[in-house]
Amino acid sequence: MEPIMPETYLYQLEFLVRDYECDLLGVVNNAVYQHYLEHARHEFMHSAGLDFAKLHAEGIAPIVARVEIDYRSPLRSRDRFVVCINVHKEGRLRFVFDQDIYKLPDKKPILNAKLTGVCLQNGRPVVPDKVIGALEKYKIE
Repeated sequence: MEPIMPETYLYQLEFLVRDYECDLLGVVNNAVYQHYLEHARHEFMHSAGLDFAKLHAEGIAPIVARVEIDYRSPLRSRDRFVVCINVHKEGRLRFVFDQDIYKLPDKKPILNAKLTGVCLQNGRPVVPDKVIGALEKYKIE
């Protein structure tokens, strides 16, 4: 896929707002944005060679520990937009996904989000070799 946004992002995924995602004001409901962000993260991880169902079957549970979202401008029905992702490690156990949404075609900023995640195994935080190996090609530090 040809990058829509500058190459400063590791991953990009384009979406289209569906009618049912909008509230009575005609804008995307705030909770729906988290679905967009989550879907893009899962697609990014899948493209890196990680499968959440397989991780779960192996007893590894990637979880969201914290979400911070700064809303800039609303999206409306039929708007096209792109979710852009960067990821880095924070400390020994946490992965931080920096995600931005831009409206297309004008690339207007819609939101900036910071999501902190960890992997649990038997209820304890871990950094599985499988996850590190999959993200190695992105030079995550």
